[in-house]
Amino acid sequence: MNNQTAPRGLVIAAFAAIYLIWGSTYLGISFAVQTIPPHVMAAVRFLVSGAILFAFLRWRGVPTPKLIHWRSALVVGILLLGLGNGSVSWAETMIPSGLASLMIAIVPLWMVLMDWLRPGGTRPQGKVFLGIALGFAGMVLLIGPAALGLDRPLNYTGVAITLLASLAWSFGSIYSRHADIPDNPLLLTAMEMLTGGVFLVAMAFVLGEFNGFTFAHVSSFSWTALAYLIVIGSLVAFSAYVFLLQASTPAKISTYAYVNPVVAVFLGWALNGEQITLPTLAASAIIIAGVAIITFFNTRPQPKPSPVPDQEPEPRLQIAMD
Repeated sequence: MNNQTAPRGLVIAAFAAIYLIWGSTYLGISFAVQTIPPHVMAAVRFLVSGAILFAFLRWRGVPTPKLIHWRSALVVGILLLGLGNGSVSWAETMIPSGLASLMIAIVPLWMVLMDWLRPGGTRPQGKVFLGIALGFAGMVLLIGPAALGLDRPLNYTGVAITLLASLAWSFGSIYSRHADIPDNPLLLTAMEMLTGGVFLVAMAFVLGEFNGFTFAHVSSFSWTALAYLIVIGSLVAFSAYVFLLQASTPAKISTYAYVNPVVAVFLGWALNGEQITLPTLAASAIIIAGVAIITFFNTRPQPKPSPVPDQEPEPRLQIAMD
């Protein structure tokens, strides 16, 4: 299937899913961690989602993954879901969901820099540097007023954990481009969920999240949020994303990177009473503009010769942070 044969209505619905659902998962995480320890919550989310998806794919006859595929999935699962999503869940016990989404929005910035600095890396195009500069300027504006005592108090532990999450996510995304992975992107997603979920269980033990915790103490509100993250945030949204990998172009798909924060900030304000200040709005606009520039110029077909002229690069699945 390609963008010429896929039904237009289905493509629009899939884009709406990754825009709205992945944007809403930041708020879902915030609700779920109210009564569930963050790494426990993330572990349950991805172990259940991964088990359902893996079982379904094997039932449909998808070949058993090779050992080297599991090794790659372990590394990527730890980076993207363990240290990435797990840290976001942890941070949202300390900072608003909208702020977390804006800080995660700079992942494309870190990816460009990491891809440039790695051995044999690719130097970004000149216009991409403008996006990088805007991204950093937006981050300074987002955090700076609070640091100077001119805005709302800011939990710097939560900020630091969110930055760790964005760096781990970026490194895992770069690694996944060069790793030995299965051809089926949904199978890769299921494997990363399972391996990442096991890592999250270990993190929960290390951080003492199971001490005195019982699932009987979880509120119905948190259970509902967790169910939403499992069914809608993971299974439905990832299926829509994988469909778009075949039905659209990388440049169009990557637009979710700067739509999701807008959705997350609005929902945090509308449904969770999170404050939106003028510095936050300004920082949001600057960060999103920077990410849009980076994404646009990084996904454009390059003018240099290639083995297959005019062929766009084959997209590699990168699980969204939410």
